[in-house]
Amino acid sequence: MAKHSKEKFKFPMFFPDATHAYVKGVGADDMKASQVQGVVVNTYHILVDESLETIEKVGGIHNFMGFDRPVITDSGGFQAMSLIRRSPKNGKFTDEGVHFKIEGTGRTLNLTPELCVETQLRVGSDIIMCLDDCTDPEEALEEQEKSVARTIAWAKRCKETFDNHTAGLATEDKPWIFGIVQGGMSKELRKKCAEELVKLNFDGYAFGGWPVNANREFLTDIVGYTAAQMPNDKPKYAMGVGKPENIIEGFDLGYNMFDVVLPTRDARHQRLYVFKNYADSLDYEFLHIGSGKYKEDTLPISNDCDCITCKNYSRAYLRHLFKTGDSLAWRLATIHNLRFYSMLMEGLGKRKGTQAVI
Repeated sequence: MAKHSKEKFKFPMFFPDATHAYVKGVGADDMKASQVQGVVVNTYHILVDESLETIEKVGGIHNFMGFDRPVITDSGGFQAMSLIRRSPKNGKFTDEGVHFKIEGTGRTLNLTPELCVETQLRVGSDIIMCLDDCTDPEEALEEQEKSVARTIAWAKRCKETFDNHTAGLATEDKPWIFGIVQGGMSKELRKKCAEELVKLNFDGYAFGGWPVNANREFLTDIVGYTAAQMPNDKPKYAMGVGKPENIIEGFDLGYNMFDVVLPTRDARHQRLYVFKNYADSLDYEFLHIGSGKYKEDTLPISNDCDCITCKNYSRAYLRHLFKTGDSLAWRLATIHNLRFYSMLMEGLGKRKGTQAVI
């Protein structure tokens, strides 16, 4: 079981994706130096990677990763959407759970709410996410209704499993468990889902489903409406949010937890985030480090940034690393982008905004 303290959770928080129990290109020391507050690993991938027993053997996910900060384990609901809803040959949904066919292996995985929670408890994560039936916002209302019905039913089974396995433990020795609010673009369904989840008294609540439409536009109205249905005295997690401007907007809408793959993915594609004037605003721009104009640029990526990349290396050197294909380029660029996001959280924390009462 995970044992956490209130001091570990300082809101607002951003969690980079460590899907397979690592953030590509960087280690735990790099993340801590970048003041990363926590990470998200994935239950589905832990099961498919067959790493669960090893994680248990070494004493849990924190020991496995060498990372002593909060770890969220996502449930696998998003993978069910991306792998099965978009390609039914990869499995099927039932009221019992999600049946995955693992591509190229001949293996299958029956992910039930019970297995989902039991796996996360064995992993030793700090925040356990309920198994949900995740949908695209544009899916038909009939599908959204089925999704909400399943999400509520699965949440009840997740909570019962969690309570049974943690019965008798002191509160401080238990991980938290979050419910995920589904409902697509329907406010009626979002409200219904949230109301039923609140009855189960989860430790926190999350916005589920894509937070952007097919044009990659942030769904301000439904994301904000969903936040308003969640209790104000518990954490509100905007899953999959997002771009810095969307995080700022999400924070103003009431959320205080965020995760997305963007800063690490962009780093590997030579897109670096730079505040325009951090002392005065959180406005930013991209620096495309592969550009020829940085060939002899001796400046750091950003004068506002205190990451080890900016303190020790020039734009010219980082461009050189990318141009010659050395793996150090990924590491240094990722360190910078992660520090940008942790600075974004620090900047938001100085503003009047959401506060979770834990």
